[in-house]
Amino acid sequence: MKILANDGVSQTGITALENAGFEVLTTTVAQEQLIDYINTNEIIGLLVRSATKVRKDLIDNCPNLKLIGRGGVGMDNIDVEYAKEKGLHVINTPAASSESVAELVFAHLFGGVRFLYDANRNMPLDGDSKFKQLKKSYGGGMELRGKTLGVIGFGRIGRATAKVALGVGMKVVFFDPFIEKASIDLDFFDGQSVSFNFKGIGKEEVLKTSDFITLHVPAQKEYVIGKKEFEVMKNGVGIVNAARGGVLDEVALIEALENGKIAFAGLDVFESEPKPEIKILMHSNISLTPHIGAATLEAQDRIGSELASQIINLLK
Repeated sequence: MKILANDGVSQTGITALENAGFEVLTTTVAQEQLIDYINTNEIIGLLVRSATKVRKDLIDNCPNLKLIGRGGVGMDNIDVEYAKEKGLHVINTPAASSESVAELVFAHLFGGVRFLYDANRNMPLDGDSKFKQLKKSYGGGMELRGKTLGVIGFGRIGRATAKVALGVGMKVVFFDPFIEKASIDLDFFDGQSVSFNFKGIGKEEVLKTSDFITLHVPAQKEYVIGKKEFEVMKNGVGIVNAARGGVLDEVALIEALENGKIAFAGLDVFESEPKPEIKILMHSNISLTPHIGAATLEAQDRIGSELASQIINLLK
């Protein structure tokens, strides 16, 4: 029984599957050659991340395929309902990467309030000749402690991000159209735990009251944050999008950065991914990462283990 991990899978996952009698192929097959490869090699399980698309044509033309697995949370690159209608198992790993994404959000936030996104560009160029000027330029940072973080989307990743914020000493408010109340347990290294209860507020109230805003929503047909939403926010807000490209209007973001409404942005995902717009890439007030929210060694091990466990339970 062959499993194709077309976008890769951790060795932990491979070992678990091989011990259960599966053969795991990690060849990266081009999208246009994928149907032929699956059929020629009698693949019964296809594992993907965000790069490979699993649409109706692939599902229709691969009769031996029994399972599609997504290493991560978002399933927008898979025609999930259609696959299920055709009798395929569709699985993902919604809990495996939450902490990794949350920590990346705070990497952008910590870098944003201390101008690291710009200092790391200019220190190699001018650090030896303009040290004092750079020190003055970047000497007006602020602390996150005591500020308000607005979380839009309070699922697993939104809550994991809230945990980090609580640990930093921030106030957390959230908006989620599907969640009214939530409890979070903040666990510490010595076994102590503190519980926090949250009640959701309106989206506009989150936008008006937050010092920093982070997005944790699935792909949408319309922008979650656009020109109208930017106008409601406080002046000097920092915003991070580590969710999906297309939930944040990048044209409106550039305008908000230019007029000072937004102090900085952190982007891990992009509207035109995998070719982000040059205006985004070159902007001095945007902290940039190439869609690496779930790309930690720990998260990839958890993803591989979760996928393997589900595959073994469903196909053995």
